Formats: sequence, C-alpha cells, structure tokens
Amino acid sequence: MDVTLGSIAGMIAAIAFVVLVAILAVPLFKLGRVLEETRLAVRDLGHSSVPILTELQGTVRGVNSELEKVGVVTEDAARVTGHATVVTENAAQLATLFSATLGGPLVRTAAISYGVRQALKGQRGRRAKR
Repeated sequence: MDVTLGSIAGMIAAIAFVVLVAILAVPLFKLGRVLEETRLAVRDLGHSSVPILTELQGTVRGVNSELEKVGVVTEDAARVTGHATVVTENAAQLATLFSATLGGPLVRTAAISYGVRQALKGQRGRRAKR
C-alpha cells in the first residue's frame, strides 16, 4: 500500500468529519430529548386542561343561574319599593284629606268645649264667692 500525502490528508479530513459529526450529534440528541419532553408536557397539559375547562364551564353556568335569580330578586325588591311608595303617598293624601275635612271642625269643637269649660269654671267661681 502506498501511503501518499493525499491519502493522509483524506484520512485526516475523514477523521475530522467524524469528530465534527460526533460533536454536533450530542447537542442534537439532547435537543431531541428536550423536544420529546416538551411534546409530552403539552400532551399532559391538554389531557389535564379538558376536565378543568369542563368544570369551569359548569361553574360559569351555575354563576349565570345565580345571577338570574339575583336579577329576579332585585326586580321584586324594586316592585315592593314602588308599592311602598304608593302606600306612603296614599297615607299622606289621606292625612291631608282628614286634616282638611275633619281638622277644622275638630279644632272648633275643641275650642268650643274649652270655652264651655272655662265658662262653667267661671260660674262656679262666682257661686263659691257668694
């Protein structure tokens, strides 16, 4: 076998290429494992997020149902407040009507009865002095 300078250069180039491939293979192999772990993590995340999202959907439906009930209660409270306002207005009108129709005569009656009592007291006082 003739060993020439060209064959030695070819052998060095082949060994350098093998070393370069080996050096680049290690990070590529590690990158492959990282990508595989990432794929598994994403898959697990997808499997575990479905029940969470399903539960969240049920919770949102429950909250919406409760909000509808609160809306009904709020409407009922508004109606009761409106009725209370009407009752208050009617009571005020009744008091005004009572004052207008019976207030004057009652005051006059009280004044007359007071005057009669004072007159009777005055007559008793005169009789007692005699």
